[in-house]
Amino acid sequence: MRGLVSWMASAGVGFWRSCAVFGVSMLVPAVWAAAVGIWFWWWGGGPWSWIAPLLWAAIGTLALVRPVCRMTRHLAARWTATVLPGGYREPGPVTQLSTGYWWNGYSYSRTSKEAKQDQAMRIRWRDPANWRDLRFTGIAVFAIGVPAALPLAGIACAVLGFAALSPGIGAIGMVVAIAGAPYAWRPLGPVTRRFLRASPAMAMADRVAELTAQRADTTVAQAAEIRRIERDLHDGAQARLVALGMSLATAEKLMETDPERARAMLRDARSGAATSLSELRELIKGINPPLLNERGLLDAVRAFALDSPLEVTVSGNLESRLDPPIESALYFGIAELVTNAVKHAAASLVEISLVRDDTGVIAEVTDDGRGGATMREGGGLAGLRRRLAVFDGRCEITSPEGGPTRVRMVLPCASS
Repeated sequence: MRGLVSWMASAGVGFWRSCAVFGVSMLVPAVWAAAVGIWFWWWGGGPWSWIAPLLWAAIGTLALVRPVCRMTRHLAARWTATVLPGGYREPGPVTQLSTGYWWNGYSYSRTSKEAKQDQAMRIRWRDPANWRDLRFTGIAVFAIGVPAALPLAGIACAVLGFAALSPGIGAIGMVVAIAGAPYAWRPLGPVTRRFLRASPAMAMADRVAELTAQRADTTVAQAAEIRRIERDLHDGAQARLVALGMSLATAEKLMETDPERARAMLRDARSGAATSLSELRELIKGINPPLLNERGLLDAVRAFALDSPLEVTVSGNLESRLDPPIESALYFGIAELVTNAVKHAAASLVEISLVRDDTGVIAEVTDDGRGGATMREGGGLAGLRRRLAVFDGRCEITSPEGGPTRVRMVLPCASS
């Protein structure tokens, strides 16, 4: 008795799932069936009466292809644990250049809105996933829809048989519906895995789009860094050196007539020279810390930790040097995270860990601040993730409300 109840429950669930799978897989054929119906209805409208139904069917197909594939992936993930990423190309960052124009990875636009619209249009119609989805909707009709229609056909046969006073046909229909319901929807899993997964061409297109966005980010970041260095030199050391030259020229003229005043100006000039030298050293440190070049990443991070207003502990096992670009990216990433902990997280303790394994280097920065750090477009964390992506690295952030905040940076690299 218990086995019969279990079988009936399985048949009921299977029947519901078969109906859902059949309905999703037949959405696009339903559009074409409606187009054929419109064509027959307009049969007397002239020799070109088929154009409007054909256009209607084509537009309906293009509009339904992606939703049908999304619903199919959702059903497969829910019922068969087959989780397949959509593989659709996502819009990249839109950046403003020094010229005032916006670059979206493909073209320049006058406004950010135009750049995003142009990018979305290009990505939507150049996405290789479109052809995969079109192929799948055609295959799904026969590979998924036809088997899923078996219980429905059995029920229809049973209703018609009993209505026509043919108990034999009705009984056969009921047996087919009940026996086939638990299995009719099951092709959903293997067919979805076979035809809705990302193809090598799609993976390559995603990689090309990612590299294009990274190139744009790198170009903009380099231009901004050059402008920052130029501004710091112009407003700081250059202005002081110009004043120093003028003071020395004045002291030279006063040496004969007013030597005491000349000596005072020379003392001021010496102080100004020391200040200019200090500013230049700070500027060089901001570009590439000398200790990073001389001693490596671990010692440079420890020296940075000593200058931090927070209590910072540093641990690691970096016994050999890394590639200079890797060291620089991690150093400035750690510096930015510690600065964020000071400015935004109200933290009192920061723990930094640098670990080297067979695949690369892992840097973890944990603070005891208020948490709630998010990855938003144009923010510092998003910029950090893009800088690491240039080296095929990744940035993982865990920051619940109330803290702690943990940022894990992973970069593949080789020791030098």
